[in-house]
Amino acid sequence: MIGLLIGALLGLVLTLIGTPLFIKFLVRQGYGQFIRDDGPTSHATKRGTPTMGGAVFVVATVLAYFLTHWIMSGLQLENAGITASAMILLLLMVGMGFVGFLDDFTKISNQRSLGLTPWAKIVLQAVVGITFAVLALNFPNERGLTPASTAISFVRDLPIDLAFAGPVLGVILFVVWSNLITTATTNAVNLTDGLDGLATGATAMITAAYMLITLFQANQSCGVTGEGPGCYEVRDSMDLAVLASILTGALIGFLWWNTAPAKIFMGDTGSLALGGALAGFAIMSRTELLVVVLAGLMVLITLSVIIQVGYFKLSGGKRVFLMAPLQHHFELKGWAEVTVVIRFWIIGLLCVAVGIALFYGEWVLSQ
Repeated sequence: MIGLLIGALLGLVLTLIGTPLFIKFLVRQGYGQFIRDDGPTSHATKRGTPTMGGAVFVVATVLAYFLTHWIMSGLQLENAGITASAMILLLLMVGMGFVGFLDDFTKISNQRSLGLTPWAKIVLQAVVGITFAVLALNFPNERGLTPASTAISFVRDLPIDLAFAGPVLGVILFVVWSNLITTATTNAVNLTDGLDGLATGATAMITAAYMLITLFQANQSCGVTGEGPGCYEVRDSMDLAVLASILTGALIGFLWWNTAPAKIFMGDTGSLALGGALAGFAIMSRTELLVVVLAGLMVLITLSVIIQVGYFKLSGGKRVFLMAPLQHHFELKGWAEVTVVIRFWIIGLLCVAVGIALFYGEWVLSQ
């Protein structure tokens, strides 16, 4: 528990201090955001706002993770060791963040709102995703648990194992399944990142939920409570809780500067990194389908884009929403940006509450 507090505090402080320093650097370099010409006209004033801010909380999370374990080791606390699960999750987060950084830097270098080509992003994300998936099925601990499982999960592994047709095909299917989850979460966070602070605050709620979920899994681990009903077979759940607390603290610190009017945007650097982190937590905590509930706000926003594009093509140019993603529809309806953000945060918080209730309710029923 002390590790959670240390990690959250370090993540918070590093981004609170590091973000304004990074803003000054970006301003000196002239690295400002380019705004879509087809976006809300009110967003024109945001042109030139420093972007790539996601680099701050990505670096802060990595530094805080190692500093937390160094402090925990010095204090001779339990669970002070660095774990395979956390390292592989950080690899996914940093890898996706690097793809986003390349996209952001391309936009800035070319002085346009388009970054990497779609195929370049797909290939780079696939390389990161495949590497993560393969590594996550390795490194068994003394109980034989690997960071990830080939079983599809909801609040725990379901009796649906992708290795049903053999171990090799199981690995291939898991790689595909893992990449589908990662693609979904990265796109969802990216689409949610349209208003000041919206994606940052919404993601912080989900990572806080994963801190609680993995902490509960650690306390109810089959290695601790025995093979009783409702115990969890999750590797390194306590360290995942520490990492989730660090990322939550880092996002709150970044939100101080990202809230309206934003002094910096996270850019694709941040949205892809956060999408990777959410996918990693979902896969490693065995809650792959539960993330759909926890990230319900992002699911709604993503669906609004799918509906808008699909209906536009089928109807020959008609639209369901004034603009997609959904947050821009309400902007054009006359809602102030801050109003949209806060109301969407409320929806996000309700989705997180339902997700935690489902997770805990399943455990209660299993007793």
